[in-house]
Amino acid sequence: MGGKKLYHILETDIHGIDASMGRDKFFDLLRSRGLLVHRRRKYAITTQSQHWYRVYQNRMLDFKASRPHQAWVCDITYVRVRKGFVYLFLITDAYSRKIVGWELSNSLGLAGAIQALKRALKQCPSCNGLIHHSDRGFQYCSHEYVNILKARGIKISMSEAGNCYENAMAERVNGILKGEYGLEDTYRDEKEARQAVKEGINAYNEQRPHWSLGLQIPAKVHTAA
Repeated sequence: MGGKKLYHILETDIHGIDASMGRDKFFDLLRSRGLLVHRRRKYAITTQSQHWYRVYQNRMLDFKASRPHQAWVCDITYVRVRKGFVYLFLITDAYSRKIVGWELSNSLGLAGAIQALKRALKQCPSCNGLIHHSDRGFQYCSHEYVNILKARGIKISMSEAGNCYENAMAERVNGILKGEYGLEDTYRDEKEARQAVKEGINAYNEQRPHWSLGLQIPAKVHTAA
């Protein structure tokens, strides 16, 4: 995880070893050992929005979640394997920042998106009125996907075409998993990548404090509300 959060978690232990070590000195130590997190640019395009399916208005522009399962944000990212890419479908709760649904697939097809959605739905006690926000990718606009949402009383929301800022929370989750939990690495095969994704998501949900949550952990915020 990032140095500021790591210092926050370890501050008592650090001062027990070296009372003079403030945050700047701690960052110097991380830098000298090559342990700072470096952000990398995203190169693979995962959104395929050239299709004839219906698109929906953005319901998230002036919306702020006040409890879990009021809004989910969705996105797709890639994970490198030796023979190409596999694709990670993610659904994140907008209130707690917990990843509530995910699936790793060797294809950008609809199956991965639906499997991630089914995982999220299993842990949602009542989805009626929940906002499902995504980009305009064909997976999220497809009749099969949309029908699942409507059957559960879920409201559909989509960002404007080409405007990544309207789905910034989901993009941020992708960046954290890659930059802090190793998902920017290249794995031998899909099996190894799946294990890395599982471990990374578990660490993100159960261990990583968020500034947006007052340095609380997503899983705890999700269950406490």
